[in-house]
Amino acid sequence: MATVTGFVEKIKYRNEENGYTVLEVSSDGQEYVLVGTFHYISEGEMLEASGTMTEHPVYGEQLSVESYEIRSPEDAAAMERYLGSGAIKGVGAALAARIVRHFKADTFRVIEEEPERLSEVKGISERMAMSISEQMEEKKDMRQAMIFLQEYGVSMNLAAKIYREYGPRMYGIIKENPYRLADDIPGVGFKIADEIARRVGIMADSDYRIKAGILYTLLKASGQGHTYLPQEELLRQASELLLVPIENMEKHLMDMQMDRRIVVKELRPEAAFRRQSGRTDAGFAPDTDESFGMDESVRAVYASLYYYMELNTARMLHDLNVKGSTPAGEIHKRLAAVMEQTGLELDPLQARAVEEAVNSGLLIITGGPGTGKTTTIDAIIRYFEAEKMDILLAAPTGRAAKRMTEATGCEAKTIHRLLEMNGSPGEDGSVSLQFDRNEENPLDADVIIIDEMSMVDIQLMQSLLKAVNVGTRLILVGDVNQLPSVGPGNVLKDMIRSGRFNVVMLTRIFRQAAESDIVVNAHRINEGRPVDLAKRSRDFLFIRRENPDAIISAMITLMTKKLPGYVHAEPLAIQILTPMRKGALGVERLNSIFQAYLNPPDKKKAEHEAGGVTFREGDKVMQIRNNYQIEWEIRSSCGIPVDTGMGVYNGDTGIIREIDPFAETLTVEFDEGRMVEYEFGQLEDLELAYAVTIHKSQGSEYPAVIIPVHSGPRMLMTRNLIYTAVTRARSCVCLVGVPQAFQSMADNQMEQRRYCGLLDRILEIGG
Repeated sequence: MATVTGFVEKIKYRNEENGYTVLEVSSDGQEYVLVGTFHYISEGEMLEASGTMTEHPVYGEQLSVESYEIRSPEDAAAMERYLGSGAIKGVGAALAARIVRHFKADTFRVIEEEPERLSEVKGISERMAMSISEQMEEKKDMRQAMIFLQEYGVSMNLAAKIYREYGPRMYGIIKENPYRLADDIPGVGFKIADEIARRVGIMADSDYRIKAGILYTLLKASGQGHTYLPQEELLRQASELLLVPIENMEKHLMDMQMDRRIVVKELRPEAAFRRQSGRTDAGFAPDTDESFGMDESVRAVYASLYYYMELNTARMLHDLNVKGSTPAGEIHKRLAAVMEQTGLELDPLQARAVEEAVNSGLLIITGGPGTGKTTTIDAIIRYFEAEKMDILLAAPTGRAAKRMTEATGCEAKTIHRLLEMNGSPGEDGSVSLQFDRNEENPLDADVIIIDEMSMVDIQLMQSLLKAVNVGTRLILVGDVNQLPSVGPGNVLKDMIRSGRFNVVMLTRIFRQAAESDIVVNAHRINEGRPVDLAKRSRDFLFIRRENPDAIISAMITLMTKKLPGYVHAEPLAIQILTPMRKGALGVERLNSIFQAYLNPPDKKKAEHEAGGVTFREGDKVMQIRNNYQIEWEIRSSCGIPVDTGMGVYNGDTGIIREIDPFAETLTVEFDEGRMVEYEFGQLEDLELAYAVTIHKSQGSEYPAVIIPVHSGPRMLMTRNLIYTAVTRARSCVCLVGVPQAFQSMADNQMEQRRYCGLLDRILEIGG
């Protein structure tokens, strides 16, 4: 056992999740490297640490710390060194020397007991004197708080957030109502708060626990696409979570309404009818899920956040929905001039879409693949350009925005970049999401066109609408038959179902598109017509295999040998799309197998294991949740940053370029050369992406897709799922598996029920 006593010269690395730290300590003129877990420590502090000396193959001799103690500086030199280390804001080396020279060995006692006397030192005001004392006290308190919270299983990163939020009040809150943490502190969910409560000894039927569990159930439902839950469903799920009888929970709903934590609304009969009948001008089929036919007695329970999102969205949509008065003859004349000048040819529905765009504050254009949505957007752009109007284009994802740019020749941005997303730093060092473009600073445009609207959830829709002035034309384009957004809500479908907005549905498949079996078969799937899987086709292939291992073998051959040359793309550009996460043909197993074939272990490639997954340099990975705070940069060929920004979003894919085991970081290059550095503690946000679920592929387009088709849960194996998968391919679709399984999916019109109330709110506001 070796012991080192000295000053912390430099903290070289610290993982705020688990406290693992690499630091340099100066002791009697020698420098030591210490590694281990430290509750809370800062540069300049005096440390006595014991452990085992080890020899690192790259970084040399290190002390692996097993126990340590923070010691107060005891002599004048030690005190001066600590105060001048930068640990106390506003105190540098020169001022530290003056303080210690004045008070000598009594310095720390004066700071703690008579801080006002610090103003005796030249350059220190009474206010600064109190600040120095408060900082010294806070560091002592912070260390004690970290040790206290560790006893309840709280990570160091969360412990620091908890202390900054509550200060000394933290002890009372932890012992009386730890569920407050889930409300007040990002990163502390119900399960963490519940575990703390269990360790503290709070009863399972505590009022605090039941209310927190109800709110957690609602927020968890938002992760499945819901903005509310029917009261019966909410209480059933909360009862299963909390292991508390339903009758013990009902009484709390009224209290939570009074506290404005939830909103309870009766479902409108008219909205239920529209859901069940599919009554709309858009032409898509009604839902067959019987749960859409709820009667008027059903009570919808919202977390307040989502209710007001829907209400504000409905109000802003209503305000934008104004009608113009430009005569049809004048529009036709101007459009004819544009068509002659650009060579564009439009069918009657496309021409009608342009006319509606001119005379509508809000317009929805929908249609399947090959129906001319892109040409229609192009014609609308050229029409308004001829009128000298300012036009903005956007889409939900970087890939969709890039495709929009390539198709129109005009720059398109992601909606987040259009709204100028920013991170607002808080006092505790956290960063909160905000958009610089909002109701106070709206977008400066006459026309805004948003593509891939089926992907837009209620939160993003509200943020977009806040930045659109009444009088600006908003044109929303998307395929309503694709899967709904990953986030909560069913925005495009609810807007169309309401019947309150202009909708143009493009139905004609154009000649060039009609030559593609991808397009033809996508429409057959959507319309419930049979697909000839035996047909020899250039771009739609079905390879029959009976069992999962045979399916995987055929997929490997396609990915590594057949498709790259056929579609002129690298293997990593070809995407496997599967309905499931688990199972023999699920994402997890397929990624493990295809990583071994496409990026096998290599001594030249660093790798790191996290959560049971090995990440390796060269791997294809996907971000699996929105992270608005993480920073990215685009680098020049010399590695110099030329552009920076914030935010990586659910579904973004990239390649691992570097893994640094010592710094514990992993760098991913996403689309457009955006380089993002992840700490190892953040790797739960990433997963391998050789195979992804069909849901995660929304808004993307690939040179070729490979789709395993086998048996699976009926609720999952649906028509709109296989339709979405097929329409992701640009040049070739390869289905591998059992024809009967494909036909079963194409016949299954069931859609997973989403509890969303935007339709209800639109009908309420419209009267």
